[in-house]
Amino acid sequence: MTTVISHFSALRAIRRARRTYSALPWDSVDSEQQAQALASCIPNNDAIDFDALSILDAWDEDDSELLDLLVSDEDNRRADKRLLQHILSAPLPEGAIVHVEADIYATSPAMTAMLCSKNESVAKTLMLLMELLGTYSLLPEATYPIAYDDTWPKADGFEVMGDLDCQSSQPAPERQAETRYEQAHYKCEPATTIEDLEAIARFAKSSSYASFRTAVKLARAGSASPAESLMFAVLGAPMRFGGFGCCSLPMGGLLLNYRIDFDTLAVNMSSGIPYAICDLYCPAAGVDNEYNGIGHELQNARIHDGNRNNGLKAMGIHVLVINRDQMKDLVALEAFAQTMHRLAGARFRYRIKGYRKRQAAWLNALRAGIGLAPV
Repeated sequence: MTTVISHFSALRAIRRARRTYSALPWDSVDSEQQAQALASCIPNNDAIDFDALSILDAWDEDDSELLDLLVSDEDNRRADKRLLQHILSAPLPEGAIVHVEADIYATSPAMTAMLCSKNESVAKTLMLLMELLGTYSLLPEATYPIAYDDTWPKADGFEVMGDLDCQSSQPAPERQAETRYEQAHYKCEPATTIEDLEAIARFAKSSSYASFRTAVKLARAGSASPAESLMFAVLGAPMRFGGFGCCSLPMGGLLLNYRIDFDTLAVNMSSGIPYAICDLYCPAAGVDNEYNGIGHELQNARIHDGNRNNGLKAMGIHVLVINRDQMKDLVALEAFAQTMHRLAGARFRYRIKGYRKRQAAWLNALRAGIGLAPV
């Protein structure tokens, strides 16, 4: 007997594995092994190793959430109040299931993203895809609050954890009153690729997965944090969604964490820095959009950023710094987008009505996708 975890149980396990091992350590299987694993998933009482699943963070007996399982047909369903059993009518595409350990399998990151996107918004789905394509992961504990459109973590339970980015040092009562700008995350290797997502999108033909298909077209690899994903999605998405349309600019639109090697003059101006990694680079405009979060406010970081920016200026590149307050200021974000269009020689023009309301809704939907409160 096998166990094939899916949906949000698989997403929790993916986040836990990325947090623990950096690179996802699970093994791919061929089509025959995939079919055998699914056919053998018959959740009898003695067939599921709940202790092993608990270690993987796929299930918690103290949690009210059910264990998501994928079964091949109705005959393989079993009555168990701890389980939420799913059946997919169409044959699974290759790469939909991966081997975790022993008799435990899981839906792949790309397949998991599709399953979690059912009847969800494009914005929320896009933020999940950016995470799985990026070099960061949210915490497993964030999975269900975000799925239920709740904020995470709650201000009164927020604690500083040394190996997490984007933590606050304010006391809890003050944090409760503030709108959080950034989300805690871990650094890790990407969990999937654009090619894998596109393959799953071709399988996801149901109207329930329309948001997934759209989000795959909008997503890009290479984001290093939730804040960078948010910046990309706000500045880059088409105006009809509520973005500022910068991904439509020539030469690839916007590139995440793009490396620019310095020439001799730039190295000298930067006090020896050999290259710069641009948070969000617009080649057509020659603009590096830098998100200055909490980590950039430290003294050493400010000195390094200044030297680095001098090197970019020596290379003829404009550096636009977006701070935390501006990431919730639509007028400021519009000005950044207008600047990139102007420098790229492109006209910035709205062709939709009610664009500001649409932008506010898009921004808040993106924030909800990473567990942040609306602004």
